[in-house]
Amino acid sequence: MDIGSTIRAIRKRKNITIAQICEQTGLSQGFMSQVETNKTSPSITTLESIAQALNVPLAYLLLRKEEKMHIVRKQERLQTSSGPEQLKVFHLSRTKNMRMVLVEFPPGSSTGEAPRAHEGEETHLVIRGRILAEQGEDAAVLEEGDSFSWNACTPHKVQNIGEDTALVLVSVYTEEQEDWKLM
Repeated sequence: MDIGSTIRAIRKRKNITIAQICEQTGLSQGFMSQVETNKTSPSITTLESIAQALNVPLAYLLLRKEEKMHIVRKQERLQTSSGPEQLKVFHLSRTKNMRMVLVEFPPGSSTGEAPRAHEGEETHLVIRGRILAEQGEDAAVLEEGDSFSWNACTPHKVQNIGEDTALVLVSVYTEEQEDWKLM
C-alpha cells in the first residue's frame, strides 16, 4: 500500500503544510515526513487522526490504487467486437468483478444464433432502439429507457428487432477475473 503518497497528495492538493497536520494531530514533523515517504507505517489510530486533519474518510487512505476511482474518457474507450456478427463493444469502465460496456446492435443483429450461458449476472439498459431479450422460456421486447437483468448462467440472447441501430448499456458482475464474454 502507498498510504504515504496518498496522504502527501491530499495534503498538497488542499494546501495544508506538514506543520499544520502536526499541529492538529500532535505528531512530529519528522514522523509525518517518514509517513509521507512510506518509510514508516502509522497505526490505525494515527491514520484516523491524519484523516481527520485532512478532512477525508479513513477508508479512503486505505484504498489500494486499483480500488480508487478510475476514469475512462470517451476518446480513450477501448473498442472491441463480439460474437459471430462482430457487434461493436465500447468498454466504459471496470472494477475487479464488474464491467460496464456499451454495445451497438445493427438492425437484425444479435449476440449469436443460439442462446449462450456464462458465469455472472447482467443488467441492461436500452439506450436506443428496439430489442428482443430471451432467457430460457422468457422473452420480452424492450425499447428506449427499458431495462432488464438476469443471471447469465441460464442461456440467453439479445437481438435487435428494430429498423435502426440499437444501443444497449450492459453491466456484468462476475466473481471470475478472466476476460468477460459479451452477453
